[in-house]
Amino acid sequence: MWPRILPFAAYMGFIGISSLIPVDSGADIWLYPIKTVVVLGLLIYFWSSYQELQGPIFSDAKEAGLGIGVGIVVYVLWVRMDWSWAIQGEMTGYNPFEEGTGIAWGLAAIRIFGASIVVPLMEELFWRSFLIRWVINPDFEKVAFGTFTVASFGATVLLFGLEHNLWLAGMMAGIAYNCLYYQTRRLWPCVVAHATTNFILGIHVLVTNEWQWW
Repeated sequence: MWPRILPFAAYMGFIGISSLIPVDSGADIWLYPIKTVVVLGLLIYFWSSYQELQGPIFSDAKEAGLGIGVGIVVYVLWVRMDWSWAIQGEMTGYNPFEEGTGIAWGLAAIRIFGASIVVPLMEELFWRSFLIRWVINPDFEKVAFGTFTVASFGATVLLFGLEHNLWLAGMMAGIAYNCLYYQTRRLWPCVVAHATTNFILGIHVLVTNEWQWW
């Protein structure tokens, strides 16, 4: 249980610390690389515990297309769901170029890496390996991957949405990734879909300078 909880808890802890730092201090720019290193370190430390990630990333080409396709669809919908009533809190965004161009691209690369590799692994292990099964049975490892119940589906969609400033977009993504989980009965396609969404969103941010998405 703890190998799937602690990386997520560390990540959320850093978000809590970030919320206490004044926006105009610039300190949050440097907190993200630290957060990424800490969470990545925990994932590496616990890697042998993640039996659900020990197999191949894709079982076949169809599964690969499905995972990447779901990730693209979530991105397309996400950037169109920023209605004021569907936002909680303040979308301050993350702009590495506030520190000048000298180090900005390095910070941007860390952000892309964190959002596209570290976050999908950490979140999918928590939401769709641990919690979605734990709601069914606290001895979650006895629950087969892809087991559906209304309670586990609803709880993970709702809480995954509330984790994000764009709560409605978060719920949409939660529904999409959950459906992929039920369809494939594997975690890797969910990780890849999540990574695809975040990677394209990161490129979108760098191309458009719409930092609020970060």
